[in-house]
Amino acid sequence: MQPAQLLAMLAAGEPISGTSLADQGGVTRAAIWKQIEALRARGVPIEARAAAGYRLPWPLQMLDAKQIRTALPAVLLRRLGALEVHWELDSTSSELQRRGAVAKDLSILLAETQTAGRGRRGRTWLSPPGLNLYMSCLKRFESGFAALSGLSLAIGVIVLRALESLGIAGAGLKWPNDLLAIEDGRPGGKLGGILVELSGEYQGPCAAIIGIGLNLRLTPALQAQAGQPACDLAMLAGGTPPDRNRVAAALIAGLIEGLSQFERDGFAGFVADYARYDLLRDQPLQLSGALGMFGGIGAGVDGRGALQVRLADGSLCPIDSGDVTVRRA
Repeated sequence: MQPAQLLAMLAAGEPISGTSLADQGGVTRAAIWKQIEALRARGVPIEARAAAGYRLPWPLQMLDAKQIRTALPAVLLRRLGALEVHWELDSTSSELQRRGAVAKDLSILLAETQTAGRGRRGRTWLSPPGLNLYMSCLKRFESGFAALSGLSLAIGVIVLRALESLGIAGAGLKWPNDLLAIEDGRPGGKLGGILVELSGEYQGPCAAIIGIGLNLRLTPALQAQAGQPACDLAMLAGGTPPDRNRVAAALIAGLIEGLSQFERDGFAGFVADYARYDLLRDQPLQLSGALGMFGGIGAGVDGRGALQVRLADGSLCPIDSGDVTVRRA
């Protein structure tokens, strides 16, 4: 029995005995126990009760490409290059990179789990099976890199628009590419992250691989592993997040429409919405990077997506580099 099969059997959240699982899978109870332990080691909170068997603390939905396609409007489905759901990849973005020129425009890959999920500046993105969303999208552009300024910020806006379409509020954006919960009017735990990787020509055709990680459910153990305050859609949705396939469909629809808008208008088409979601505007900030360490007040972003910081002398300092660390002072 494969881990994906076992997790699917447990997905309803109802207790199932080890004997029943073994019978359904055509394996021994020892094999079931081994797979249970493997899933637990990867962050799946499988409970064991002596009389009842194994169970998850809540139901979960396995990702299903057919369900996701069904939830997409026909006009958007026709523009979709590919849609694949995998049990395990090293990274959805790495897989799209390997496919290179053969991958169609607006190809989208999702994985139940990743063994080497990537965040900004080489950080590892925790990817426990079945709990969250890990997706990457390939978008080809006829213009070169110079026309893609602000793309990662636009993707943040696209993600929050998609969440709002699901009735989920209470999140904002921290420059350059973090999605955070809003707690008591202040930036809270990390809800998701965005990683955009470009290839191609500076002045000519190029491609962007857009990776999105979004937390739907985080256990206390996973929050401790994150190494920073973290949040999930379950908290923002009153305890139960939307169906994972529904969230995936909303994100995909948002990407298809939003990337078309970006191709037409550039970041200028997103500036107003970014200002609405901006968690750094008018906040005291501490920055560190190539320019050393300095402080200022967040003054929004400019038309290229650069962070604007108002210094003590009243001047504006634009920050273009994503390698700068920005914290609230």
